[in-house]
This record gives sequence, structure tokens and C-alpha cells, in this order.
Amino acid sequence: MDNKKDTGADDAVFFVKSSTSATDLGAAVAHAIYARKNITLRAIGAGAINQAVKSVPIAQGYAGSRGHRLAMRPAFFTATVPEGEVSGLSFIVFDEAA
Repeated sequence: MDNKKDTGADDAVFFVKSSTSATDLGAAVAHAIYARKNITLRAIGAGAINQAVKSVPIAQGYAGSRGHRLAMRPAFFTATVPEGEVSGLSFIVFDEAA
């Protein structure tokens, strides 16, 4: 799994790259849902955003059979890199059934 960061006992932040496997990320998101974590997917660039978005319905496929109903809320963020500042999208994933 690419760059997972636990920022606290109840937080799981995934830094998504264009090379991230959407299937693997979806499985990781589903496991975080089972653990009742606050999930954030962060992506910079079209390919990374594509993988992040695809991972949520994959996670729903895994978690749906256990009664979970996933949803996501997008937001912009700004990150500082050596070349300057870049914008990206973050997706907060949550369980509507909880």
C-alpha cells in the first residue's frame, strides 16, 4: 500500500499516487471502515485522483456485504513541494450506515 499515515487513533490518511492500485487501496479503505477510522484520501494529479475515486466503489464492494454504505466528500487542499505550492483533492470517506 502506498503511503498510509495514521495521524491519530481514529484517523487513516492515504496519499494516493497514479501508480497506486485502486484494488489495494479499496481493500485498505474497507479495512479502515471496519476499524471505524476517519478516512482521508489525498491525491495530486489526474492519475492519482482517478485511482482515489475508483477505490471507493471497490471498497464499497468489500464493505457492502457487512452492512456498510460508503460515501465520500471531496475538498481541495494545497501542499508545499520544493517547486512551490500545488493543489490537490482530498476525499473524506465515511460510512453513511454508521
